[in-house]
Amino acid sequence: MNTSLAYFMYRVAWGSLDLIFPPTCGGCGQPGSRWCKDCQQRVQHLVEPVCDVCGISLDDDSNLCPDCRRARPRYRILRSWSLFDDPVRTALHKLKYRRDVALGDALAVHLVEFTVGLKCPAEMIVPVPLGKKRSQERGYNQVSLIARPLALATGMAFAPDALSRVRETRSQVGLSKMERRANVSGAFQARTAHVSGRFVLLMDDVATTGSTLSSCAETLYGAGARDVFALTVSRAMAHHGLDSV
Repeated sequence: MNTSLAYFMYRVAWGSLDLIFPPTCGGCGQPGSRWCKDCQQRVQHLVEPVCDVCGISLDDDSNLCPDCRRARPRYRILRSWSLFDDPVRTALHKLKYRRDVALGDALAVHLVEFTVGLKCPAEMIVPVPLGKKRSQERGYNQVSLIARPLALATGMAFAPDALSRVRETRSQVGLSKMERRANVSGAFQARTAHVSGRFVLLMDDVATTGSTLSSCAETLYGAGARDVFALTVSRAMAHHGLDSV
């Protein structure tokens, strides 16, 4: 089955489920759709210009933000589709903590054009993995629920087994930048057979300091990845606070 047909069938399956189990919007809770038109219009995006590397909005005409000038992350670039404000914030919390798994597909639909527009020569999408304990508690990786349909829509391979978390880490919520970096250092392992010589699109739901993505990228490069680009659904800014993201 070719990619376009597989994605079409995937969308048909979700549409059929919506007919059987009428959905409510993941952003505002209104009945009728999983991601309503009003919430689509309320999504906030990062303002140009952005840092050439981490994609955060800049206050001047420089190419790099202060953090990337001090310590360049390991990924080639990071780009985020939205700001971590409502309605996206509410939707991601429902997907992550309230088992609203249908939101994975609903959000992926709106990430397709953004991802294609990045023009990254990626061949495969690799979701940031959960630890074994958290995976067992939750029953799924919320990032994979978005990455799988995105891979189908863009023709990239979906490679959830290419990267694993080999050390349990604390939740990043509430940790400082330095603590986040130390928390995920050496926590991941990549399968050389999966990524060697490949262009990888590494995906997560939210980027805050980028520490997790940078650690994952370093691991992927160590396993022979040719290049690593990073994508997140949302980007947390300073006003969101490290204590809540």
